[in-house]
Amino acid sequence: MEYKPIRKVVSGNYAAAYAVKDARVQVVAAYPITPQTSIIEKIAEFLANGEVENLQYVPVESEHSAMAATIGASATGARAFTATSAQGLALMHEMLHWAAGARLPIVMVDVNRAMAPPWSVWDDQTDSLAQRDTGWMQFYAENNQEVYDGVLMAFKIAETVNVPAMVVESAFILSHTYDVVEMIPQELVDEFLPPRKPLYTLTNFDNPISVGALATPADYYEFRYKLAKAHEKAKKVIKEVGKEFGEMFGRDYSQMIELYRTDDADFVFMGMGSLMGTVKQAVDILREEGYKVGAAKVRWFRPFPKEELYELAKNVQGIAVLDRNFSFGQEGILFTEAKGALYNTGAKPLMKNYIVGLGGRDFTVNDVRKIADNMKAVIEKGEIDVEVDWYHLKR
Repeated sequence: MEYKPIRKVVSGNYAAAYAVKDARVQVVAAYPITPQTSIIEKIAEFLANGEVENLQYVPVESEHSAMAATIGASATGARAFTATSAQGLALMHEMLHWAAGARLPIVMVDVNRAMAPPWSVWDDQTDSLAQRDTGWMQFYAENNQEVYDGVLMAFKIAETVNVPAMVVESAFILSHTYDVVEMIPQELVDEFLPPRKPLYTLTNFDNPISVGALATPADYYEFRYKLAKAHEKAKKVIKEVGKEFGEMFGRDYSQMIELYRTDDADFVFMGMGSLMGTVKQAVDILREEGYKVGAAKVRWFRPFPKEELYELAKNVQGIAVLDRNFSFGQEGILFTEAKGALYNTGAKPLMKNYIVGLGGRDFTVNDVRKIADNMKAVIEKGEIDVEVDWYHLKR
């Protein structure tokens, strides 16, 4: 589709706020926390300036209350949004289960921030990945454009399968860093994302219902099964919506794993979020130097794209999994998921886990080069030297 984009230089947080405005969200409930705060400040500014219609902003006293209020709004049929980060997301934990279990298509932006203690406000994916079993879908943005696009797509996907969705961006690297974002004219957003048609609503007094009531052992199991099947259905919907978005606006999101220069690669770097921009730049340099290497950016962590991972893994000798997170007592979370997804398949590439960038420690092109040299040696030897490499550890 030919259209004239609206180009603005904005931060990742402002990109999220503009997407909320363009999505015609009806209720926002949120509590400020660094580095999320400028998202809700910008939304409040839109409201104060009369730039949004039919938006109710609900100030609350905590993140737990923010999610509770958003759940209430969504249960009445409203398109609802919130945003948070780190300790705030942890405080929401109980209510995240309620939102998913009640099949409410809330969209939330989580600005990835390291969990305390020790206190940190810098980038780390552990906060969002610690919520991986709550029933929320998770989309990880590489750049500010993907934050904007991701919020719009998340609403459409969530409202199709009736599962809440989390759009995740990096603290400061994206949230407070400015870049050009191509925004979409309102009439085209409206065409892509029509008004919500709720699965149910508490305001339909001709058909009164209860939400989240007691389920006995005779029924609870089936509720869990239906939510699990909704996540499976979401994979198809994600691809369809991503393709539609690409056809309308020129940015294709039809693949849950974005592949970069992998066609003839001996091994690939796999990771999520903003660090993959650095990886792609490094891949270009390494290719010029003769390395047969590529990148695999996992866009959607939930539902996990195991089918796409298999198609990649069966054609490479090795996968270097870059985790900006850690599950204590085990390993990097993406590494665990990837190994598990491939266990019962015929794809058995050598896989090594590199723990990088925790608490916002810088991850550079030179780091990728060093990891490439290590991974190349692993493949030549035919065995892993150490499964989990704390790459950034001061020695």
